[in-house]
Amino acid sequence: MCVDCGCAEPDHHHGEVPRKRISVEEDILAKNDRLAAANRALFAEQGVFSLNLVSSPGSGKTSLLEKTLADLKSEINFAVLEGDQQTANDAERIATTGVPVHQINTGAGCHLDAHMVGHGLEHFDLDSLQMLMIENVGNLVCPASFDLGEDFKVSLLSVTEGEDKPLKYPQMFRASEIMLVNKIDLLPYVRFDVAKCREYAERVHPGIRIFEISCYSGEGLDRWYDWLREKVGEKRTKG
Repeated sequence: MCVDCGCAEPDHHHGEVPRKRISVEEDILAKNDRLAAANRALFAEQGVFSLNLVSSPGSGKTSLLEKTLADLKSEINFAVLEGDQQTANDAERIATTGVPVHQINTGAGCHLDAHMVGHGLEHFDLDSLQMLMIENVGNLVCPASFDLGEDFKVSLLSVTEGEDKPLKYPQMFRASEIMLVNKIDLLPYVRFDVAKCREYAERVHPGIRIFEISCYSGEGLDRWYDWLREKVGEKRTKG
């Protein structure tokens, strides 16, 4: 019985037009992708090679930048965008190398996006720039989905983490052209299977390039530097 009018019909609303459910779907990353495309076009026009460095917190992204900049700044004109939720600690560390740097604080945000990067570029002289390093917020989840306009993502994994990280966070390692296994100077003191780590990374991303490095001892950095030199040269030729 209808509770509104007492008739024998099942509960209903008199005179009400039947409702239709309409599903509206939109790519929430569409705006970001458009801005990323604009960043990428700008990099191509200026001949700037750009990398998006991603990792868990503490894997050594800033240490890698400090060492790389110190060793190559006489050959390559660098600039760095630093992404963190709070503080300018990492930007202050990079500034000691003499390389131009700009800090981006995301607040509660867990990643950089293309809009932030686009505005960050306003702080650099792109005409003299050859390579942009973007240090993303420490996180192996969110940054995988956000294109910044970079040429390549570079995932950093330290031997103080589990070798199964590529299996746990496949989207990130699938999106990365390069995986750096850092802190190999600590291998005698930790339980980390490098061979398994390489196998897992290649399982989720066949063909991924893997460099085993130590920012502390310098081991393996020559191969990383050679790759950077090669890519910067290619980008300048195309530009």
